[in-house]
Amino acid sequence: MLQGCSSTDHNNKKSIFNLNLEYGLTSLDPAFARNQNALWLDNQLYNGLVQINDRLEVLPAIAKSWVISPDGLKYIFYLRNNVYFHDDALFANGKGRKCVAADFVYSFGRLIDPKVASSGSWIFSDKVTGKESFIAVNDTTLIVQLKQPFSPLLSLLTAQYCSVVPHEVVERYGKDFRIHPVGTGPFKFKYWKEREVLALVKNENYWETDSDGNRLPYLDAIKATFISDKQSAFMSFIKGDIDFFNGIDGSYRDDVLTKSGKLTKKYQGKFVMSARPYLNTEYLGVLVDTSLTITKNSPLRLLKIRQAINYAIDRRKMIKYLRNGIGTPGHAGFIPEGMPGFDSMAVAGYSYNPEKARRLLAEAGFANGRNLPRITLNTTTTYRDLIEYIQGQLQAIGINTRVEINQIASLRELVAKNGVNFFRAQWIADYPDGENYLSVFYTKNKIPFGPNYTGFSNRQFDALFEQTYRETNDSLRYKLYQKMDSIVMAQSPVIVLYYDRLVNFHQTNITGLNTNPQNLLVLKWVKKAHLRP
Repeated sequence: MLQGCSSTDHNNKKSIFNLNLEYGLTSLDPAFARNQNALWLDNQLYNGLVQINDRLEVLPAIAKSWVISPDGLKYIFYLRNNVYFHDDALFANGKGRKCVAADFVYSFGRLIDPKVASSGSWIFSDKVTGKESFIAVNDTTLIVQLKQPFSPLLSLLTAQYCSVVPHEVVERYGKDFRIHPVGTGPFKFKYWKEREVLALVKNENYWETDSDGNRLPYLDAIKATFISDKQSAFMSFIKGDIDFFNGIDGSYRDDVLTKSGKLTKKYQGKFVMSARPYLNTEYLGVLVDTSLTITKNSPLRLLKIRQAINYAIDRRKMIKYLRNGIGTPGHAGFIPEGMPGFDSMAVAGYSYNPEKARRLLAEAGFANGRNLPRITLNTTTTYRDLIEYIQGQLQAIGINTRVEINQIASLRELVAKNGVNFFRAQWIADYPDGENYLSVFYTKNKIPFGPNYTGFSNRQFDALFEQTYRETNDSLRYKLYQKMDSIVMAQSPVIVLYYDRLVNFHQTNITGLNTNPQNLLVLKWVKKAHLRP
């Protein structure tokens, strides 16, 4: 257990970065990296073949270079010869062994193994024929053989799901690998008391160096706490007990931000605020698969009801008063602002039109909401004010809703099992390509095979989705994305609320903490100056 994690620790001069994970953490196994907290921690513990920078460019990581065959079906990766797994008792003499191409064959094969039931199995499921598609030619040469071309493959490989893991450790611990992680990343696992505290320490043998040849990371350790109440966590940040704070909650938003999204005078100079577009679409999801028992009698199975909901919400007002200007109203498609190829003029989304909403409701047979059953909308405590605002907007056109508050993990589980008809959700980019967002609506990605939580299915959409595999011209591929996004909007399996804007805070003695559109926490470049008593 780490001792002396205060930002004013002067005895041992250890440089310890403190953060809070208010949403909790269930696994440090990258095969289950499906929420932000897991992504943040896994990004410190593991590496993949490639990595992404703040400009969304794909850069070498364990793969120092690669070659793509002319037909786009074969990717040959040439690996570094100086990358080692963290020390572990299961390795010879307890010292981490060298990472080789066979480790990627194992890791990628594990990702698509139905026995593992990885939440990231969809990453490769429709792109390769099976485990035989991953080939280790020798220790430093890896081949990935695709069924058909897939232009965003390099971007896809930056996802945390594609991290490399050592077979002997995974096989020894099985499901407990989630609490005994071993990777090649800049930090290694030290301690985890679930729901209380977690510690990672510097990997002294990490392979990356800075431009001056100094070995990364600069920090000695990372300490994570699990304060679930956002306001309490923010107070810890104000006191200096936490070095980094992510997001802004309604309970203290007006105290921190003006209505135009700037820091209030009270906090100017007290800490550093970073804001930029964020590849995160906040939305309401609607279960539309009528083959499911839960959906057969739901009024949400009717397209005009879903469209009425879309027209009933004043997103501009919502952003101004409930988000203090943080975010962009979701008037286009599911693919968010900031994503390459985003064009708000090319996708017909929904804007506020209560009269049209009422007309659609009447056309569906429920004029002024008469005889329309009450609809349950599931959310979590963090989004309660936003959902209650939506509840009022729907009430104004005649749609009665009941808001059901769930724990974050519970709602995630319900959604992942098609257990609710109407739910608040978000999609944060696993990798920076619009295909990642559209995969949420691909028929073959229906639960339990992938992230199609709404059960959406459309032949024209699927045909276009598969056509994008063969399109190597980015501009033409983006046009296909826009056609697909327009189909989704017309069928309304989701109500896009807004495209998020990233707001992070960090203490003034922290440097090297850059922000990126994925909000992927990168701590290997961070330095922390010690404060004087």
